[in-house]
Amino acid sequence: MFRVAGIGLGSLGALECRLLNELEGVRVIAGVDPADEVRERFADEFDVPTYETTEELLDAEFLDAVTIASPHTKHFDQALAALNADLHVHLEKPMVTDLGGARALIDRAEERGLTLAVGYQRHFDPRFHELRRVVDSGRIGDPHMVVCHLEQEWIRWTKDEWRGDPALSGGGQLYDSGSHLLDAMLWVTRSKPVTVAAAVDHRGHDVDVNSALAVVLDRDGDRLTASVGVSGDGQSVPDPGESLRVIGTEGMVAFDGETIEVTEGGTTYTATPSTPDFEDLTRKKLRNFVDAARDEADLAIPAEDALRVTALTEAAYESATTGRRVNVDGDA
Repeated sequence: MFRVAGIGLGSLGALECRLLNELEGVRVIAGVDPADEVRERFADEFDVPTYETTEELLDAEFLDAVTIASPHTKHFDQALAALNADLHVHLEKPMVTDLGGARALIDRAEERGLTLAVGYQRHFDPRFHELRRVVDSGRIGDPHMVVCHLEQEWIRWTKDEWRGDPALSGGGQLYDSGSHLLDAMLWVTRSKPVTVAAAVDHRGHDVDVNSALAVVLDRDGDRLTASVGVSGDGQSVPDPGESLRVIGTEGMVAFDGETIEVTEGGTTYTATPSTPDFEDLTRKKLRNFVDAARDEADLAIPAEDALRVTALTEAAYESATTGRRVNVDGDA
């Protein structure tokens, strides 16, 4: 039996534990959350013991893995404690809010031979798989520019919650839903961030709401220019509106949130793939994590990908603060 505990038992943490319990040979046996009412609700639903801290959990339970869906700035300490206890770790995004912390977790997982996954579910989304496949196929030639955006009615709902507190969130919409967009851009193009110039607007709040990034990417030695826009004061709710366009020397592939268009040789081909269910994507990423921890599959959401997102985000915040273009150190 593969024994798992949930750390952070809010709506996403509870959902992940439900889905883990559905997997063959997997059982959620405990949970951690600092809020009494949240622990009580989780204990009633799962009929398992709960703890206020990760340390209490690790002292009391024999485990194989944890899944962490706590406030962003708590990720590092919780994940490091689990890795030190020789547990596999699934972390919700963002991995951490400090580049040194990201490297430390990767190093510790490698030292212990453990699986460290970060929950970027677009790696399992057939729409983004198709974008990546088209870019890889060479149909649009050599990619050289990316334009993408994400907007969501976000700050209205989060300003009075932990996501609106930089001490817990590490930042605003760029670190929250915007993190998925940065990951998708890098994953679809198989690129690494090199430099970034950014403008960030808090719009009177304690965390960033709007961000505009001009990024230089490297794809196996080839240079790509990227324009990224993220807004937490948009119109789409609850799911974000987003787009991603990759321009190549021979054509272009574009996704507008609903339709994928491929233009090559002056001809445009259109496909409208079905929008995947969030719960199904979550189930797939958790199954892949468990299978990778059991050495039965390659990990599709490796921490090295997440480190690049953290590196780009931190460099963007630095650029916005200093007014200068910043080098991105995204190597593990």
